[in-house]
Amino acid sequence: MKKLFLLTLLAGLMWSCGLIGGSDSGELDRGNKGRKVRYSEAPPNGMSYVPAGNFLLGHNDQDLNMAINAGNKMVTVDAFWMDQTEITNYEYRQFVTYVKDSTIRRHLSENGFPEFLLEEEDQFDQDALPPINWRRRLNVKKDDGLRDALRELDYTPEESLFGRREFDVRRLVYEYSWFDMDQAAKARYDHKEKKYIGTVVNAQGEREEIKGRSSFIMRDRTEVYPDTLCWIRDFDYSYNEPFAARYFSHPAYNNYPVVGVSWKQAYAFCHWRTKKIEGGRRTYMGFEYRLPTESEWEYAARGGLQGSLYPWGGPYTTNKQGCYLANFKPQRGKYSLDGGVRTMPVASYDPNDYGLYDMAGNVAEWTNTAYDENAYNFYHDLMPNYTYNAKDSDPIIKKRKVVRGGSWKDAAYYLQSGTRTYEYQDSTHSYTGFRCARTYMGTAR
Repeated sequence: MKKLFLLTLLAGLMWSCGLIGGSDSGELDRGNKGRKVRYSEAPPNGMSYVPAGNFLLGHNDQDLNMAINAGNKMVTVDAFWMDQTEITNYEYRQFVTYVKDSTIRRHLSENGFPEFLLEEEDQFDQDALPPINWRRRLNVKKDDGLRDALRELDYTPEESLFGRREFDVRRLVYEYSWFDMDQAAKARYDHKEKKYIGTVVNAQGEREEIKGRSSFIMRDRTEVYPDTLCWIRDFDYSYNEPFAARYFSHPAYNNYPVVGVSWKQAYAFCHWRTKKIEGGRRTYMGFEYRLPTESEWEYAARGGLQGSLYPWGGPYTTNKQGCYLANFKPQRGKYSLDGGVRTMPVASYDPNDYGLYDMAGNVAEWTNTAYDENAYNFYHDLMPNYTYNAKDSDPIIKKRKVVRGGSWKDAAYYLQSGTRTYEYQDSTHSYTGFRCARTYMGTAR
């Protein structure tokens, strides 16, 4: 009787686990009933969907500069999202504010205010060392102790202007990390010895032995405050002081594209934006913001119009009424003819057929791609891209990143969708900004 009871109990357990009969017949689970397994991603705020497709990458016009840096190559691009406009001063200031708040809280936690740190059991991958307690309110005006503790973060009396207390923006440093899949994919793993063989190049460009998975986790730190003095440095014998003093901080320029940001700062912004939408989740959702590749940028700029010179499709920079279609440098220096003298508010002109504004003019835009004159010769024809992590001590030629779209100070040639040029990754200019892209998840629409 006892044996019969045990056998009955064992059969019941096996049935409930689906080992015999039950809900599992041994066939592969195909997902929800009715085979509704298609995933449709909701449109991100302020981004346009760019469908997958193929196009002829490169010039549609003669190489006026005789640069011989872009031929023609038929390539295919997968679906992705792209910001409808360039990142604005208002949007980039959110990044700066985040870094400032985290810097203040770290400083306080190290100087007698441990409540601005998370308890050990609540710590979870915040890319902040030590992890920050964001729930703790920061009220400096009502707490003399906090105010005194933060004096160390201000400019020194010798550097202050008119004796004002001002936060030292040189302290605004964003620390972040990412997994280098490219190097991990190329690494050789010895299954017999159970270890990796070879070396890896870290975020600083230094080569080191592969110790394990941690060797592919790159860590870097970047100053995030824009270089406001680029307005003066870019133009000799030109009065641009008001823009150096007010362009980034004054609300009148909230909706203008941010400038004075290096490639590394733009890269760090994308990392922060990803972290912001992930919201500290323990499960990675895959919503990764990044700079667009060169091929993605050109494909998006063309708006589905094959062989057109400009994003609006026509061969001219004006419409039938003679109105200019972008913010650039018309007629050998008549800057104001297009409606703006320098930068203009984003979306001042009509979008292209993908709903993207200012893909020509206003500010030139960083891409994720490293610049090489012969890139089109070795690019793959599927999602082509070329990256290189240059360190500070590398020759300057290795620090080149592809810049696209032309700017308010450029002639019309640089506004053409197929024109490529470059800037150095650590350089900042009053005519260079960026926008973000995000890979489309799931079945393309």
